[in-house]
Amino acid sequence: MPRKKRFEHNIVSDRDGMRFATPEDVARYRATRLKCSTIADISCGVGGQTIYFARECDKVYAVEIDPEKIAYAKKNCRLLGIDNVEFICADALSPEVIRQLPELDIVFSDPARPASEDVRDIGNLRPAIPAVIAAYSPITSDFAFEAPPQLTPERIPFNCEKEYISLEGKINRLDLYFGSLMKCDVSAVSLPSGARIESRSAALDIEPSEELASFAFEPEESVDRAGLLSQLAEDLKDQASDIRSFFIDRKRLFITSDIPLKHPMLKNRYRVLSTQDFDISQINALLKKSGFGTVILRASVDPKDYWDIRNRLEENLRGDRKAHLFLKDRMAILCELL
Repeated sequence: MPRKKRFEHNIVSDRDGMRFATPEDVARYRATRLKCSTIADISCGVGGQTIYFARECDKVYAVEIDPEKIAYAKKNCRLLGIDNVEFICADALSPEVIRQLPELDIVFSDPARPASEDVRDIGNLRPAIPAVIAAYSPITSDFAFEAPPQLTPERIPFNCEKEYISLEGKINRLDLYFGSLMKCDVSAVSLPSGARIESRSAALDIEPSEELASFAFEPEESVDRAGLLSQLAEDLKDQASDIRSFFIDRKRLFITSDIPLKHPMLKNRYRVLSTQDFDISQINALLKKSGFGTVILRASVDPKDYWDIRNRLEENLRGDRKAHLFLKDRMAILCELL
C-alpha cells in the first residue's frame, strides 16, 4: 500500500520546517475543534497549522520570531489563496505584539522544545505555557498548546484537558486545552477516523491477565498513553464481561476476551491461534500445516536479526494466510487479523 501523503498540497519549507510541520489530518482536526472567529497562532513556523486555522476561522494572527520561517508561511498562504491571515514577525511575548492584537477568541501555541532531552519536561517549552497565559490573558481566556506526547497525564501540572492524538495507529500529538475549551480531564483521539474517548468518573477496572483469551485487541496508542484503558473497557462491557489486559512488553499490550469485540479505538483485532515456546522450526511447521504464507514479526528484536528470523519462520510457506507473531519473553503468540 502506498504511503499516504503528509500534506494534501505542497508546502514550501526548509528541512526543519517540514520535519516539524503538523500533519494534515492533525491540523484539520485541530482547526475544527478550535473553530472560532479570531485566533492567534503563535510560534506558527512555516504555517502548516495556520493554513487550516484560516479555513475554519474568520481571522488568524500568525506570530513567529524566525523571519525565514514566517517568509515560508506567507508564501504558503499566498500559494493557496489564503488572505485572512495577518503575519507578525516578532517575539510572541513582547508587549508590542500583544498591543497589535484585538480581543481574541483563542490563542494556540506550538512551543519550541529542546532538540534532545533525556526525559521530556513540560517546563522546557519555549515560550513557556504559564508565560503565554499571563501575557495573553487580558485579551482571551481560552488557550490551546501542543506539548510532547511522551508526557503522561500526571506529569502535566496544569488544570487543563490533556488530549492524546494517534495518527494511523501511532501516538502523534498531545494538545492541552484551557478555559472553556476544556471538555474533560483526559481524552484520546484516533485520526483520521476522528474516534474519541474521554475520562469519566465511572470506569471499569480492567484486570491484568497472564493468559490470552480467544481474541486479542490492540488499543490505539493514544488510549494507552492517556491512561484510558479502563474507560475503554467500560465502553466494551456491554459486549463482554471477561475483558482483561495482557502486557506483552513495555511497548505493547492487548485487551483480551473470548468475544470478538468491536470499538473504533481498537486499531487491530486478532484471533489468537497459538501460544507456545519460541521454537522457530515448530512454529514454521504449524504455519505450513495451517496454510500460512507470510509472518509479520511484531516483537522487539535486534534489527540485524529481524530478517533472518522472519525468513526462517517463512521457509517453504506456500499459503495465502498472514500470521502476526508477538513475543512475550520467550513465549510466541501467533495471531491472525479478524
